[in-house]
Amino acid sequence: MTTFYRRLPRFDYLKTKSIDEVLALLENNQSKEVKLYAGGTDLVPRLKRRLISRPKLLVDLKGLSALDYIHYDKTEGLRIGALSTIYSVANSPIVRERFSILSQGANSIAAIQIQSRGTIVGNICSAVPSADSAPPLLCLGANLVCVSGKGERVIGIEDFFTGPSETVLRGDELLKEIHISNIPETSKGAYIKLSTRARMDLAIVGVGALVALENGTFKDVRIGLGAVAPTPIRARKAEDMLRGQKANDRVISEAAHLASEESKPIDDHRASAKYRRMMVEVLVKRAIHQALNG
Repeated sequence: MTTFYRRLPRFDYLKTKSIDEVLALLENNQSKEVKLYAGGTDLVPRLKRRLISRPKLLVDLKGLSALDYIHYDKTEGLRIGALSTIYSVANSPIVRERFSILSQGANSIAAIQIQSRGTIVGNICSAVPSADSAPPLLCLGANLVCVSGKGERVIGIEDFFTGPSETVLRGDELLKEIHISNIPETSKGAYIKLSTRARMDLAIVGVGALVALENGTFKDVRIGLGAVAPTPIRARKAEDMLRGQKANDRVISEAAHLASEESKPIDDHRASAKYRRMMVEVLVKRAIHQALNG
């Protein structure tokens, strides 16, 4: 199938110099005619294809070096600034060591060129159900720090998505940081993406699993699913079933089947709903085993 891209629609452009300047521009942005971007790897193609409304003003955040950071603290955990690229998160030594499920998810996003331009925060703000960073962040219980002229508010990532390409982010807000609290050192995670051409395509199904064992028993389990519901979701029933159970093939298989029943996929040009449910079961089982052996 050939895709024809139009030219970009007309809009004003500004490369901002400070966070205060951004917040001032957003102050009366209830209609969201001012749009922010960092990498633009999702926004620009969508503007060309007229999939989103034309902004009056497009604000380039790339110059805000104060938001380009990955900080780790033994007490507070991990903080990822809005300008941190997908590549920097995927290859961060501390993310690989302490939060490997997020490194795996970031590394599965598109080509190196896209990873070097796009940001993890942008991947979340796009709010596509197939976003590869979403299942790992759901498993990690990430909090999103949003700022406006009225102050800060913290939103749990499970409460952030409201539908395909829709979030609770207000027109006057900037998502400035992802905060992930420390997880037990015994926790191990895995992210598995099913797509036609590995990381080059959107996920048909994306599954993240984060597990912690104690004496061979599941002390904690978190399962994140992508591309199988209107938003990325946690498989709560499957998680609850596994907690307190001995880690064996039987209970893992039962939980994987339960996770597939919790998914709410649709038929589209990439896969049928039936196929997606089948693959949720396969990949949840595989992700849990991979995490246990990781």
